[in-house]
Amino acid sequence: MEGNLPQQQCHPASTAVEKDDLVIPIIDFGPFLNGTPADKHEVAMSIVDAFKSSGFLYLKDHGIPPSVVSRVFGSSGRFFSRSQDQKDGLCWTTPQSNRGYVKTGQEKLSTVDDAAGASRTTPDLKETMEIGREGVDGFPNRWPDHIDDEGKDFKEVMLSFFDMCKSLHTEVMRAIALGMHLPEHFFDAYVDAGDNNLRLLHYPSVPKEVFKQNPGQVRAGEHSDYGSITLLFQDRRGGLQVRSPKGTFVDVTPIADTVVVNAGDLLARWSNDIIKSTRHRVVEPPAAIGEEENDSTIYPDRYSIAYFCNPNMNQFIEAIPGTYEEETRPAKYPGITTGDYLVQRLTATI
Repeated sequence: MEGNLPQQQCHPASTAVEKDDLVIPIIDFGPFLNGTPADKHEVAMSIVDAFKSSGFLYLKDHGIPPSVVSRVFGSSGRFFSRSQDQKDGLCWTTPQSNRGYVKTGQEKLSTVDDAAGASRTTPDLKETMEIGREGVDGFPNRWPDHIDDEGKDFKEVMLSFFDMCKSLHTEVMRAIALGMHLPEHFFDAYVDAGDNNLRLLHYPSVPKEVFKQNPGQVRAGEHSDYGSITLLFQDRRGGLQVRSPKGTFVDVTPIADTVVVNAGDLLARWSNDIIKSTRHRVVEPPAAIGEEENDSTIYPDRYSIAYFCNPNMNQFIEAIPGTYEEETRPAKYPGITTGDYLVQRLTATI
């Protein structure tokens, strides 16, 4: 990231990241949630412009209180501090379910080989807890509520947060609809089930020598997300990087009280690639100002929370009206149901 983060944001957007032709704005979502029709239109256009150019944006005044986010991070941290036996007892089972605990080294997100093929042979340095929509027949969430009172509290906190993120997803999709010159509620029937995935992530502390001895080792491999959009809540450690148009990776530094929002592959497919789903990764965090690294450096734990938003599992996804012309810009992808697409992608990571 170049320069200093802005102290005051213009209405409705200002630039947070600008490097190597990658521009990521901070967008104030408050005017969309509470403003006039003109305010909503201005915010909507800013969001779609960001998704067309970089595929990423920071959203502030998004309606989820900082106190709630802090409570979710605290509950997540306590979950990951449980014994390995307790976590393994809640293990992830199938791509169809996509619920439960995934231990460190089990997942390998990257599908891109470097010159040595390292990314295909090096698992990610993270553990996760996957939480899906509650009440789906045959696919129960793997809650720790039977273990102790903290497990009961964990379930309560995560179910409440899941619903808050679902509401934010709906509002962002309404903004995308307006920004694409569609009726504001165009996507409502596509996303009303809340077939989304709340992923709690813990990247354990790692000695610097691990990265030095294993070229290509990352905390989460280079990938694009699968669904419509992703809401990412970061802690202060850093390490998220986005691939620029020049092929470099640019730091997406955490900004307090914002959520990073990026477009996923299904939304890009839905928009006939008018919207970009940009590849990104998580690496060892950059050194803090005034901090010197040496061979004995240990990179600290990192926590983040990703809410992966999807169309309803039974929805058939094909190019949105207005994104294609039979003669000049034909539809690039055959239609596919959300469920079939996500299972294909999840199967490839395990």
